[in-house]
Amino acid sequence: MDQLGLNKELIAILRSAMRDFAQAPVRRALEQVFAADATVHLAHPLGDLSGPAALYEHAYAPLLAAFPDLERRDWIVMAGETGQGDHWVGCGGHYVGTFCAPWLDIPPTGHVAHMRFHEFYRIEAGRVVEMQAIWDIPELMMQARAWPMVPSLGREMMVPGPATQDGLVPGPRDAARADMSCRHIVDMLAHLVRHPAQGGPQVMQMERFWHPRFNWYGPAGIGTARGIAGFRNWHQIPFLSAMPDRGAHDADLVFHFFGDGDYAAVTGWPNMQQTISAGGWLGIAPAGREITLRSLDFWRLEDGLIRENWVLVDLLDIYAQLGVDVFARLREFNKARTLGPITLPGEY
Repeated sequence: MDQLGLNKELIAILRSAMRDFAQAPVRRALEQVFAADATVHLAHPLGDLSGPAALYEHAYAPLLAAFPDLERRDWIVMAGETGQGDHWVGCGGHYVGTFCAPWLDIPPTGHVAHMRFHEFYRIEAGRVVEMQAIWDIPELMMQARAWPMVPSLGREMMVPGPATQDGLVPGPRDAARADMSCRHIVDMLAHLVRHPAQGGPQVMQMERFWHPRFNWYGPAGIGTARGIAGFRNWHQIPFLSAMPDRGAHDADLVFHFFGDGDYAAVTGWPNMQQTISAGGWLGIAPAGREITLRSLDFWRLEDGLIRENWVLVDLLDIYAQLGVDVFARLREFNKARTLGPITLPGEY
């Protein structure tokens, strides 16, 4: 087995322990998989941590307390080497369980709930030395009927895994196929950032890169769109209208692209930097402020075109940069609700 396959097996230790979540096996797996001083970047408000113990105590333990029957379900697991020579494993899926106690002041529902995750692990010498992860916390707020910001333009849904059901990419690795997938995405993005600075929508040449029936699975707060018309109307037009300098500051950023089979991924912390100079996106006023965006993405190619694209953006961090405390608004909206634990008959 090649090194990238061994890296997937390393992350499989963690995935297996989290399939039926319990404190002791998850802590053991984290200690086995992560370097003691691993850098951990999590979405707002969880923030930056160091090492597996802090990751468990500050992120996973509170989540398990809220979801006593918590489980992890991966539908994408891919690995690759970046142009910088780094080895990454990318995982996409959902955390699922019965939402029985408040988490981050989100009121519990007593019902099954799901939260999408995109998690990327950089591996050196058989250990994770860096983790970048976005958990779709707004998705959980919506299921609790506690989302305090504007409605999504796209369709909100439990985002599915790949239509081809092959997201757990098997070995042996086909390097040529992986490189072709990655090159397609890099070329597509190079054309995408030409608009609006270099011309109208035609300069993006979207038909050259995207399948006519593609699905774009955005984060909760933006939602899912289908096809070029759906993508442009429900995401791209308001996004670029508010931030027309998209791509102008890419020289200041670091991107980590890698491919595996028909899949490609990118991670960066951050990987976008632009100015909110007009309104219309997420209900945000034209603040005239430059912000950074964290976006962790997966693409699946089919017949040489992008058929599915999973995107998670740390929207809560964007609001925080603009001085909007989403969690303060959440508490105000829900202060008349019962926020204690919910006890259901039976045991977990």
